[in-house]
Amino acid sequence: MVQLSDFSPDIVEKVSATRERVSALHAELSRWELVVWTAGNVSERVIVSEDGHPSEKDLMVIKPSGVRYDELSPEAMVVCDLDGNLIDGDKAPSSDTAAHAYVYKHMSEVGGVVHTHSSYACAWAAVGKEVPCILTMMGDEFGGPIPIGPFAIIGDDSIGRGIVDTLRESRSPAVLMQNHGPFTIGKDGNSAVKAAVMVEEVSRAAFFATQLGDPIVIPDKTIDHLYDRYQNVYGQK
Repeated sequence: MVQLSDFSPDIVEKVSATRERVSALHAELSRWELVVWTAGNVSERVIVSEDGHPSEKDLMVIKPSGVRYDELSPEAMVVCDLDGNLIDGDKAPSSDTAAHAYVYKHMSEVGGVVHTHSSYACAWAAVGKEVPCILTMMGDEFGGPIPIGPFAIIGDDSIGRGIVDTLRESRSPAVLMQNHGPFTIGKDGNSAVKAAVMVEEVSRAAFFATQLGDPIVIPDKTIDHLYDRYQNVYGQK
């Protein structure tokens, strides 16, 4: 069986740095109150190819299963291949490992995946409704509504297939898996965590809006403008 020691020193060093980042990013989930107890997880891809391009031979670093957030450390993070096999670590990988691995194998542009059980996003998932694009910040971040993915249970790559099938043709970096909760993607773990934070923020605001009346959906043309400006002009370049 392949072990981390079979890889070059450069890859071993990359894995170590990724463990540091992924451990720190789990603290962000707690800080933004997106998880409770041991629920939720962050992973990040480790590219192993010499040309620096993602491939199915890559590795990923992910949270171990059933470990409380105050017990996490870089050393506790586990390393798996994109078939979900444990490559390095003394704990069992997250129960969502197969879903994360499927996303990395089928969406080469993705470098980070996050799953939370944040309350308002889960509420929308529980009723099987997408979060409508009713705020300009949604146009900025998601380029439209946050879509609902199919019902799927943990145990194989069914959740991963649902994520990929839903997001492959969407600008949204987030999907609400029906009766489960949000999964987010990004170019790296930090981007995926940011998307998870924003999902809960807009899910909460959209819920409150529905209590006040009928939310006003932003027209598609305006959403396109908002998304382009935010993705290509906003911030420091």
